[in-house]
Amino acid sequence: MRLIFLGPPGVGKGTQAVKLSQKYGIPHISTGDALREAVAKETEIGLKAKSYMDRGALVPDEVVIGIIRERLDRDDCKDGFILDGFPRTVKQAEALDEILKAMGVELDAVLNVEAPDDVIIERLSGRRTCRSCGRVYHIIYMPPKKEGVCDVCGGELYQRDDDKPEAIARRLQVYKEQTAPLIEYYEGKGKLHRIDGSQDVDGVFRQITGLLEGEKADYEKEEG
Repeated sequence: MRLIFLGPPGVGKGTQAVKLSQKYGIPHISTGDALREAVAKETEIGLKAKSYMDRGALVPDEVVIGIIRERLDRDDCKDGFILDGFPRTVKQAEALDEILKAMGVELDAVLNVEAPDDVIIERLSGRRTCRSCGRVYHIIYMPPKKEGVCDVCGGELYQRDDDKPEAIARRLQVYKEQTAPLIEYYEGKGKLHRIDGSQDVDGVFRQITGLLEGEKADYEKEEG
């Protein structure tokens, strides 16, 4: 099973990707993790990425694409993968099409997890982070035992600037502007499926697995 997750920050796609990875036994590949791993292993393309990261510059498309190509070429991706954070642009999506074509495989689905802005703002603005150990809490969904104090180390909990409502609203707007062409691209290919991310974690997971199992059954019927 070969999947892509799309969705704005705070919609919960990372949580769902991890759950699907465990259910189907396929790797969850986030762009950030793949970049860090390539840098740590000092591969040729990882060192290229590091040269940009060290000076605070954006890693260019061709380098990110090269890192994803290397990652998908590994044995653990033979039976499938879940991409989270890639592609981000139509150019990257077209490059991914070429990578998959060379591998002789196709995407099964692109899962676009959606939720109203107010739901996402409530989720993200409720986050609190420990200044000392970095542990993350949520004032509604996962509060600390004592308000403002980390359960683990006793450090002070604070709200990051990018978790404040006005900053979140800006991030959501930028996401929509950047991702709209990508959503249109995959809709045109008949690969896009919209997932209701405003449900609880289990509800979202049921919707996704129901969809995927249905697709799988249809595919097996056609093959049979």
